[in-house]
Amino acid sequence: MNQSNLPTGTTSGRDESVDLPPRVFVVDDDPSVRRSLVNLLESGDYEAETFATANEFLQRPAHPGPSCLVLDVRLPGLDGLELQQWLTRNGREEQIVFITGHGDIPMGVQAMKRGAVDFLPKPFHDEQLVEAVGRALERSSAMRRAGRELAEIRARLASLTPREFEVFRLMIAGLLNKQIGAELGAALRTTKTHRSRVFQKMGVVSVAELTRLAQKAGIDPAAPGH
Repeated sequence: MNQSNLPTGTTSGRDESVDLPPRVFVVDDDPSVRRSLVNLLESGDYEAETFATANEFLQRPAHPGPSCLVLDVRLPGLDGLELQQWLTRNGREEQIVFITGHGDIPMGVQAMKRGAVDFLPKPFHDEQLVEAVGRALERSSAMRRAGRELAEIRARLASLTPREFEVFRLMIAGLLNKQIGAELGAALRTTKTHRSRVFQKMGVVSVAELTRLAQKAGIDPAAPGH
């Protein structure tokens, strides 16, 4: 057994991006719509930026904190649905609220299946948009918290020695100290030392907690006897 099945990813410390102020991006080719949406969003204490096209939006570096994209479906050049696909392919995390004056049910279903938070036909009530943006930012924050937690778990896993990682996987498989020692050909005292270090480095006090961390990181228990 080795650490070859350890998921790759950042192993650095705390990701502070989730604590940054949220940002809303409005992409619509109608200047009057952009102005009215910014006024609406700012009245709800949201920071907002506007763009006339998808390509213009993509020139801006990704916001490092929670973010929502209020996106018109019909745009010159790259349209809203194509932008959604591009963002997904490139691992971007902006949560999207679609707005459209030309949408239909199949289009809305397609957008929602691809992860959009909402699909609002124009004209819509101000409250509908503000509520959708709020949900989008909550989802964005939750995703970033989950990402930060996963990065912290991976950092702890990376601190384990290869032998400690073997012990870790046997522990979450439910083996006791004597059984782990037999699997590894190690003395009981040595096994207890490794077990203690696993608990310490992973920041937990029980196998149940250890198992939850392993599940979140995608680590499978060892198969005893292999």
